[in-house]
Amino acid sequence: MSWKTLTYFGDSMLLIPTAIIIALVLPWKSSDRHTVWYWIFAFCLAGFVVSVSKVLFLGFGIGSARFNFTGFSGHSAMSATLWPVMLWLVSGRATPPWRRCAIAIGYMIPLMVGLSRLVIHAHSKSEVVLGLLLGFSISTTFLLSQRHTQLKGFSLGQMSAALLLPLLLLGHGRIATTQQFLAHLSADLAGIDRPWTRADLLKLRQ
Repeated sequence: MSWKTLTYFGDSMLLIPTAIIIALVLPWKSSDRHTVWYWIFAFCLAGFVVSVSKVLFLGFGIGSARFNFTGFSGHSAMSATLWPVMLWLVSGRATPPWRRCAIAIGYMIPLMVGLSRLVIHAHSKSEVVLGLLLGFSISTTFLLSQRHTQLKGFSLGQMSAALLLPLLLLGHGRIATTQQFLAHLSADLAGIDRPWTRADLLKLRQ
């Protein structure tokens, strides 16, 4: 598996449809009717914090030259928010050892996504580490809030249907244009000709 394939596990083109699938499935699988709302809030909160951090830098140059920080790594933060919850959901009726193993995999996937962002030079260490901390904090808080929730199991057909769209998206590999959208939005909000870049930030350190 290439680093670009691993990094796609944190791409919005994959994560947003998968998050919607989780939201659609939760009312049928969770014993707590509020679980779906907790999930929607958690995922949207992660996306909001990441987006605000990027807009602050791209539009207003608010970052850290010392730590080479231009905003939370969206791939790291959003994958760390989603995959632990996804694996918790699909392993709902598994035996405790297998369920713990599945959830552990849900935590390992974002770590690999974060590493891939460093390998392909898409983010700095500070952006990846803080992104992972943000996402893991949100997903762990969600999972702790649901520790007494009972989940119904998935039949083979239900599991196949739930995973079909994510698998198709992985096979297609189309990348979301979220960064470009935020760059244009930030420049418009700040009234500047072009968004700030990492090079602009690092000049301040010289």
